[in-house]
Amino acid sequence: METTLYPVTRSDAEWRALLSPEQYAVMRQHATERPGSCALLHEHRAGAFHCAGCDAKLFEARLKFESGTGWPSFNDPVPGSVGTTTDRSHGMLRTEVHCATCGSHLGHVFPDGPPPTGLRYCINGIALNFKSAD
Repeated sequence: METTLYPVTRSDAEWRALLSPEQYAVMRQHATERPGSCALLHEHRAGAFHCAGCDAKLFEARLKFESGTGWPSFNDPVPGSVGTTTDRSHGMLRTEVHCATCGSHLGHVFPDGPPPTGLRYCINGIALNFKSAD
């Protein structure tokens, strides 16, 4: 099995100490938070969304949009901030999105977003921290 090395690595014990049990389940075990459960779903201030695991800047707030799915959605990440892998879990074929800095699971990307990219990065809000531009 091939192991990907990321600039930020931690042991399982370190991840468990850093993240809440809910964050650990999503970010390290590829779970999904309940739709509509994240306070960041309705965050519309100027700023950026960062990885809750390593603080890497992932998405500019100006690229967030209301998708009606129950999860924060963006149409483009900060260049180089995320990676993707094929996800065949749950009998579906999807594209998983993970943090390029620490490898944490963030969510999935779908080809049904608004212009100009046509993409919808559907992200678990629990995997994000918001930093206001103010």
